Amino acid sequence: MQKKILFVVTSHDKKGNTGENTGYYLGEVSHPWEVLHKAGYEIDFVSPKGGKPPVDGFDLEDPVNKEFWENEEYKNKIDHSMKPSQVKANDYSTIFYAGGHGAMWDFADNTQLALIASKIYENGGIVAGVCHGPAGLVNIKLNNGKYLVDGKKINAFTNEEEAEVKLTDIVPFLLEDQLKERGAKFEKSGLWQNHVVSDQRVITGQNPQSAKSVGEAILKELKK
Repeated sequence: MQKKILFVVTSHDKKGNTGENTGYYLGEVSHPWEVLHKAGYEIDFVSPKGGKPPVDGFDLEDPVNKEFWENEEYKNKIDHSMKPSQVKANDYSTIFYAGGHGAMWDFADNTQLALIASKIYENGGIVAGVCHGPAGLVNIKLNNGKYLVDGKKINAFTNEEEAEVKLTDIVPFLLEDQLKERGAKFEKSGLWQNHVVSDQRVITGQNPQSAKSVGEAILKELKK
């Protein structure tokens, strides 16, 4: 029996003090889900607060979003996401942090999630994220005391993309800068380009356009 995959989604629903709603970005869950689900993997969901997470990027014109949203089993799973305290790290081969701006407020400082991720990684598993999801990677430390991203090629939502959506002064930190501070070799493409990098079982993608490719990269790594 193959180990399951754990998707992490944000519980945070506001972009700072702007009054604008946010949450997990639907396409960044549905596109990797479709790739991995079709390959026969079971997926569970966790969020910092558990329960029903807020959703953003809600576009059912996207057939993959629609397929996920109308899948009763998975819609029920994400609407009843686990709390970090309910997760048994040994059950999972992979942890994947989905993006959406909310992740910038509640991923980085969640020590329980960081511990789960470090256990999965130290067990030989995969740590992945897309867009703002890699906010969850910035404080993961390994048994040797080093940051997970230190010395690895990493990719995430860029400073330029944050400026483009005019949230540079709203987010609590700039993801690209923070990852570089942790020793990541940050790679990037132009605005909204599909860019995915895989380095030593850490797989990261730049933006919503990269979500499916992250799923495919996880699948490729799982098959090794």
